[in-house]
Amino acid sequence: MARRIEHRATTRWTAAQVHAALVDPTYLQDRLTVLGGKGATLLEHSSDNGNSRFRLRHGVASADLPPAVRSFLKGDLVIERTETWQPATNGGYQGTVQAGIPGVPGHIKGQMLLVDGADGGSVLGMRGEVVVNIPLFGGKIEETIAAQVVKLLQKESEHTAGWLAERSS
Repeated sequence: MARRIEHRATTRWTAAQVHAALVDPTYLQDRLTVLGGKGATLLEHSSDNGNSRFRLRHGVASADLPPAVRSFLKGDLVIERTETWQPATNGGYQGTVQAGIPGVPGHIKGQMLLVDGADGGSVLGMRGEVVVNIPLFGGKIEETIAAQVVKLLQKESEHTAGWLAERSS
């Protein structure tokens, strides 16, 4: 059974400004340094004709996980995440995200849309799902991972706003 993930963030910057940050390797490395956890790194990055793709590794210390999840992972939670971004047909930018946890059968998938807001600024929306295929305990692990992903997305949105503010002053 899949757990849904939904996230929405608004900023005072245009979609173009936010998008430029989200696909900037310097920004990504800074975000990973601040929020990525143990072993966080930018594994790959490419950008061509408005299309961007990058792969990241995040870490969550096992001490920060519920005991039931720790018993399956046998160590820290490592998430490998791939994002793609491209111009959307109706303006703004659309993206995809896929992530997995080595050794855990399942996935995290989602779609993102970044558009200019009606009253200025921009809105970033993400909808996705977490699926863990482990009998009996999969639902608990999905719930934990979904909660961690939502927390991470909230922190990343805050980091993006701060990063843009530092560079606009």
